[in-house]
Amino acid sequence: MRILTYFFALCLLVSPAPARAECGGDFNAFVSGLKTEAVAKGHDPASVDRFFAGVRKDPAVLKADRSQGVFQRPFLDFSRRLISQNRIDNGQRNARKYDAVFDRMEAEYGVPRGVLLAFWAFETDFGAVQGDFNTLNALVTLSHDCRRPALFRPQIFAALELFEAGDFDPVRTTGAWAGEIGMVQMLPRDIIENGVDGDGDGKVMLKTSAPDALLSGAKMLQSLGWQAGQPWLQEIRLPQGFALETTGTGKTRTVGDWKTMGVTARSGTLAADDLRASVLLPQGAGGPAFLAYPNFNVYFEWNQSFVYVLTAAYFATRLEGADRYDAGQPANGLDGAQMKQLQTRLQALGHDVGKVDGILGAKTRAAVQAEQMRLGLPADAWPTPALLNAL
Repeated sequence: MRILTYFFALCLLVSPAPARAECGGDFNAFVSGLKTEAVAKGHDPASVDRFFAGVRKDPAVLKADRSQGVFQRPFLDFSRRLISQNRIDNGQRNARKYDAVFDRMEAEYGVPRGVLLAFWAFETDFGAVQGDFNTLNALVTLSHDCRRPALFRPQIFAALELFEAGDFDPVRTTGAWAGEIGMVQMLPRDIIENGVDGDGDGKVMLKTSAPDALLSGAKMLQSLGWQAGQPWLQEIRLPQGFALETTGTGKTRTVGDWKTMGVTARSGTLAADDLRASVLLPQGAGGPAFLAYPNFNVYFEWNQSFVYVLTAAYFATRLEGADRYDAGQPANGLDGAQMKQLQTRLQALGHDVGKVDGILGAKTRAAVQAEQMRLGLPADAWPTPALLNAL
């Protein structure tokens, strides 16, 4: 992270911050405001001009941002689409190829190889598909857009820091539509704070060096709170008559308590009794069941989608040797349109479901569970047509 000089820090104490538009308005005026802010932050005016010289708004970025319907799919469907035999085989092949890198990663950062292999697979198919969006255009477009400007605006100035260090080309640097770069898709600020020269060539090259990308990703997970030597997810079995209202991401008990309630591991043994965990039923009582340990929460710092996070965490266990999940026989769920109807009705009842987007996220699940309890239905947080009709 770049540190302000002592002199400039003193200037900030006595000088008012320049007025700037947070988002929206004329795009050229918006970019002009970014340049003014960059200079005020201490960047060289000539460098700022070169950095922003060719920036433009990219409509394709906004289209991609608005087109994330894949996250409406339920866990079983989503996970089957993302976890192919080819990805499993490639994961095992890369685990062997970079065995020494993974050994170093596990020793220095405490992150198991399966965790990074899963991210590497999902984000870029092991580096094969890294995205061809101009990174600076993507970041400025998403900052100008008023949906999530606070997330993307700081990344512009981080990219400027990388540019000044010779590690970012505003014309040629490409990546994902949301501004992530490299094999495991990291934003500029994450690269500055967690970039690791894994191959010893004196540079952090996340697009072309697997050792750099893997070790940088592991360091970032460690910085986000990953605890070495602890599990993250485990498939479990629940007894008949289990108290379904105790399940959900925000409801934790000790492993010892879960054991007392009849929870058992599908294979192997559960973690230490004093470790806290949550029982997750992604498709209700009829589908697979998992015990999510504290490290599972770190996944949400990487991606906010529940179905993506659970799939990535589960795939990591598969790459570490776990069996394929028991899919069970979950009750029929809702399609995207029905889910939006449900979210609208839940909002009308006073629940905070976030955006009405047809995605069964954590807030919608909590609201569903609350209504199931109120109506005397099995409180497994899995919305069904019967629940929609009851509301």
